[in-house]
Amino acid sequence: MSEQQDPIRVMVVDDHPMWRDAVARDLAESGFEVVATAGDGEQAVRRARAAAPDVLVLDLNLPAKPGVQVCKELVGHNPALRVLVLSASGEHADVLEAVKSGATGYLLKSASTDDLVDAVRRTAVGDPVFTPGLAGLVLGEYRRLASEPAPAPDTDEPGAPRLTDRETEVLRLVAKGLSYKQIAERLVISHRTVQNHVQNTLGKLQLHNRVELVRYAIERGLDDE
Repeated sequence: MSEQQDPIRVMVVDDHPMWRDAVARDLAESGFEVVATAGDGEQAVRRARAAAPDVLVLDLNLPAKPGVQVCKELVGHNPALRVLVLSASGEHADVLEAVKSGATGYLLKSASTDDLVDAVRRTAVGDPVFTPGLAGLVLGEYRRLASEPAPAPDTDEPGAPRLTDRETEVLRLVAKGLSYKQIAERLVISHRTVQNHVQNTLGKLQLHNRVELVRYAIERGLDDE
């Protein structure tokens, strides 16, 4: 008998009750387990810590505490949490602020229900999901950050952690903006194997998330190879 996979646990945060309920209903009908909802930032932080969702679907414009602060606090508390921002704003500053605060992806509210369902599934496995046009913006920002002097993990010291050839290869493709699924197809390995390589690399380099990983790779010119 095949093993039943647990449904992805999702929490929806939005200050508009009708929108929040509609998104929660659409996700529940698509097979997700909606474990909590919240209408303001303070409530979101409290309930997310209690409900422990896999994916937080988060609006940025919240009363009591802004969405980026909610994201920063929750991801800081639990780095395994995936955050998909669902916002009416396509402003570049908002997108970059969300990514810097730890969001995995950013979708505009004009997206279809199918797009949202697909985005939540992909976010759950760590793929960066962006409304078309925004992915290039985020990669451009990574490049800009990488060109600024920043303290980087000191891996040139004797005894520093060394990446395997395959880990370096995966890191190079991450820096080019490929999703885990695309990397798996390119290298003819499983999605899970790609995730494992990324987790191992994060651990070795003492980095915390994909944003830091991409920055590290670009600083070393891996995206140009």
